[in-house]
Order: sequence, then structure tokens, then C-alpha cells
Amino acid sequence: MFKDRTEYLNYTLPQLIVKRNELHGAEKVAIREKEFGIWQEYSWRDYCETMKFFGLGILSLGFKPEEVVGMITDNCFMWMASQMGIQAIGGLSACIYQTSVPKEIEHVLSYTKAVFMVAQDQEQVDKVIEVRDKVPSIRKVIFIDPKGMRGYLKDDWFIHIDDLLDKGREFEKNNPGLFEETVRRGQSDDVCHLALTSGTTKLPKIAMLTHRNFINMILSAIEVDPIQDQDDYVSFLPPAWVGEQWATAGMPQISGLVINCPDEVETAMDDLKEIGPHFMFGPPKIWEGFCSRIQVDIEDATWLKRLLFNLCMKIGYRVVDRKFAQEPVSLPLQLLNKLTALIMFRPLRARLGLLRLRRAYTGGAALGPDMFRFFHALGVNLKQVYGQTESCGMSTTHPDDEIRFETVGPPVPNTEIRISEEGEIQVKNPSLFKGYYQMPEETEKAMKDGWLCSGDAGYFDEDGHLVVIDRVNDVMHIVSGEMFSPQFIENKLKFSPYITEAVAFGDGLPYVAAFINIDMEVVGKWAEKRKLPYNTYMDLSQKAEVGELIYKEVAFVNTQLPDNTNIKKFVLLYKELDADDEELTRTGKVRRGFIGGKYDYLADALYGDDDSVEVHTEVKYQDGRMVEVKTRISVYSMED
Repeated sequence: MFKDRTEYLNYTLPQLIVKRNELHGAEKVAIREKEFGIWQEYSWRDYCETMKFFGLGILSLGFKPEEVVGMITDNCFMWMASQMGIQAIGGLSACIYQTSVPKEIEHVLSYTKAVFMVAQDQEQVDKVIEVRDKVPSIRKVIFIDPKGMRGYLKDDWFIHIDDLLDKGREFEKNNPGLFEETVRRGQSDDVCHLALTSGTTKLPKIAMLTHRNFINMILSAIEVDPIQDQDDYVSFLPPAWVGEQWATAGMPQISGLVINCPDEVETAMDDLKEIGPHFMFGPPKIWEGFCSRIQVDIEDATWLKRLLFNLCMKIGYRVVDRKFAQEPVSLPLQLLNKLTALIMFRPLRARLGLLRLRRAYTGGAALGPDMFRFFHALGVNLKQVYGQTESCGMSTTHPDDEIRFETVGPPVPNTEIRISEEGEIQVKNPSLFKGYYQMPEETEKAMKDGWLCSGDAGYFDEDGHLVVIDRVNDVMHIVSGEMFSPQFIENKLKFSPYITEAVAFGDGLPYVAAFINIDMEVVGKWAEKRKLPYNTYMDLSQKAEVGELIYKEVAFVNTQLPDNTNIKKFVLLYKELDADDEELTRTGKVRRGFIGGKYDYLADALYGDDDSVEVHTEVKYQDGRMVEVKTRISVYSMED
């Protein structure tokens, strides 16, 4: 839209939507949303007008600049238009993860003193109702999906978003030009969004991000990897995640990217196939899921297809290893690789919806080198992004010709990174947040002389690529002094299709040990093929045959680890680690300290002499029931 990148930095995100509307109006698609199986298209004019009437609607209800609106929505047109409407009139948006429990919702709303709440549907509204008495600042709940909400309208605490937009239209009649003047007054350095941090050690903090923070970061990303006008992106990650924020709430205004919202989160992978995006961003769980699906499908295929796939993968790996070692690829190998792409990898990528993909990113946590190598062998240009919520989500990434499996790439333009004497990664760029919301002491701890202290340990390699080892507090040493990264070991384990999560231990202890979660779907299929009966996750995970299966997977991982930091013992957890039980963050990161404390009896068993431990505990089901469980957990020793 502007030839000079610096011009963008003088605008707010809503001002850029107004500019796009002036430029394209109804001619170009800004957002698509799938409803009842049909893709609905919204132009830049639709986007701008809905943003406008939402903003005027809440102004008519007494909203004031710098007040906060909480949001717990799905990925949809109304989420983006309402968020931009809040920011257009000088308000602050604060998105909450859709999977959050009422206690977490209460924390965000109380902390920010939010005055309105935008909720997707009855399920999310009911969570807000549960904490209604604890968040008296909320004056009204605005809901998007009216299904099941008729009875709620007897209480004027609730309002349907269409009714709010009508209020905005009426308000404009009495206040012509007010919205346009309010938008013009916005400054790029104004705080516009309150973003939840990952919260790996405690409840998440809330980072204050400005329009300039987002715009600078997007411009830096585009400078590395240009996005073309009308390229497609499928928005299915939580709106509360900062990665989804910059991809959806800012990238379209600057690049012309078209956002595609699935019918439901559960249908996102099917909708991905229909759209075939050019650009994709997802945390490791997404890529691990793709990998598991492929491996399971190959396992279920005929022996001839398995043989062909394995031969093609060998060729793909040979090409990839040469490319990233910057060695020449011989002509015969190039021809073989083109043949494998034609007969195997192009159809496979098309089946996954990745055929048009030019670039794909992973971020939020480390993705193991094995996973990178796998996708590049398939022809997926997957890159690692490193950053924090406080730096607007991106500080490094791989340029196309500089991809290294073991690194997160060099700093993006306009970003400086240094390593402290303690080995901590510290970042400085124009995308750094203004601080934690109403937490000056925490802000002071995080910022030192303009540098963000990431809490991550790392170093630069000889090519200027950043290598992230682990969290500073998570880097461990066994009692003999050898250092190891639990995250590195966990990623190696999770490359197995049978393992969905792992937690490694060993700091100050004689050896490395691990908790392992099996993948219920994959291991369940494995068991069914062998006519192995089971009823529940607990039942399946404690089968001796499953223990033998995972034993072989751990043994294979040990061949890739230094002898002194091999996994010596492991247990198969009787339940899946869950964010609702505070064992994972809402972005899927392991809360290592919490897990170590909660399952201390299992950790003790890993360093004892017994080959099993009896467990008495309670398990909470999705319907809220608490069931007392008594079982015996096997302790597997790799030295047996």
C-alpha cells in the first residue's frame, strides 16, 4: 500500500483498515468465514463498516478511551471486526483462550477491570456468568452466536452483537463524523492490545502492546519473507496467542493477506484442504499432529505403499541433508527427488492442504530437529520462529536459504539480540512491549536498559544463527556434572508417533528419567490391530504390551543422546497432561515445576528400586465428575 515502510509506522491498525477500504472498498476480499459449509466473503468495506459500528455501539453504552474489553471468541469475522472496533475508539482488547476455565477468565477480567465482554456463544457466556459476582466491572456481555441465548435476553446484562451494531448505526445519526475523528486521533504508540504471556510457572502476566509494536514486527517479517496481495491464510489458532494476533490483526492491513476462518476449530484441518494457504503459522503441536497422521496412515497402508514411502523419504532426506549442509546435490539425485515429489510428496501435501504453501512457521515452543528434517523432506518450507509475547512474537526466523534444523535463525531486521554473561538471551527492537499491565515491578525485572530478558538460555553459532538451549531455569545437570536440556530430550521422544507428551527430569540426580504420555488415538489403533482390548486411557497406557512398545521408542531415542544423559527410567502417565489441570499452559507448554510437585510420588519411584508404584488419586472427567482411581504404575528401566 505504501512504498516506504516507515509510512506504515505512522498509522494505527484501524487507520490502515480505513486506508484499505478507501483503496479497495468492495472490490477485494479481506476475510472469508465458513458458515454452514459455505464460505462467506467480507470485503474491506464490510470490515471497515463493522469495525465502525461496533466501536460506536460500545461508545453509545458509555465506553471510554483506555478502558478494556475482554474477548473470548472463536476465529471469525466478528472477532476481528470487534477487536479493531475497540482499538479504533482508543480502547484496549484483551483476548482469553477459549479453553480457559472460569477461574482463568476471572483472573484476566479482574486484573484488567474490563468493562465489557465479547463472548462467542452460550458455552463461553456461561463461564462468564459463573464469575459474574467476582467481576463487577463488567457492564455488559456481547455475544456473537445467538443459538441457545434467547432466555438470556431477559437480563439486560446481555446483548447480541447485531443489536449492538444497530445501536452503533443509531449513535452515528446523532454524532456524524465522530468515529472518523476518533480514529484520526489515534497514535501509533498508543497501547491497543493486552496479550497474555504463556504462564509456564504461574498465572500469565498481561503485556501491553502498541500499534507500532505490531506494525514494526510485521514489516520485519515481510522483509524476510514477502507476502503477496490476496495470499491466503487459515486462522484457526487461539486469538489469545500473540502469533495469531499479528497474523490476523495486522498482516492483512499491510500485505493484503486474506484471512480464512474455519466453521469450527474441529473442522480446521478439513477447511485447510479447501483453502490451500500460501502462508501458515502454528505451534509445534500442529506439526507434530501432521507428522503423526502421516505416520499412522503409512502404518495402515499396504506393504507396497509403505515400501515406496520409505524409499521416497530416504531420497528426500539425502537431498535435505545436502542442502542444509550447503553441499551440492548431484543431477541424478535431483531427478530422483523430482520423481518422488511427483509420485508421493505432492499428492501427500495436497491431501493435507499444504500444496500451495510457500512458507510455514512454527513458534511458541521448540520443535525438534527430527520434525524439521521430516517436513523438509516432504517439500514443506518449514521455519522456526523465536520470540516472546513481550516482543510481539518474533525476534528471529530462518531466511529461505539459511535454514538450520538446530537453530531458530538469525535476528529479523531491526532486532538486536545479545547473550548475557549468564547465558541468557536478551532482545531489543521497536516491537518490545510497553510493560506489564499495572505491574511496574514485574516490568522492571523483565527489562534492563531497554533489553528484554527472555529467561531462555542460548548462544550464537558461527553463522550468526541463534541456538536456544532451554529456559535458563530448566537447563539441568545430573549429579556427575553433565549438562542436558530436558526440552531437547522431550522433543526427541515426541517425534515418535506413539508419544504425544514427555517431561524429562534429572537435575542434581544420578540420571535422566521421564514421564511419558502415549498418543491415545495412535496407540489405540496399534492395539486394535493386535486385538488388544482396552477401555480407557489409563487402561491402555498401563498395558504391558504398550510398555514394550514405548520401551523400544525410548531405546531408539537413547541412541541419539550422549551416554551420560540417556534416559535410564520412565513411567507411562495414567492420564493425559491437561491445561485444565494446570499441567500445561494454554499454548501447550509443559509446566515442569508444577508437574514435578503434583506427581512427586512418581518422580520418587523413578529414582527408587521398585519396579512399580501404587497410585491413589482422583481423575476429573470433562463432565465435571471426580472419580477416585486406584492403579499400579510400572517403572521401566532401560538397563533391564
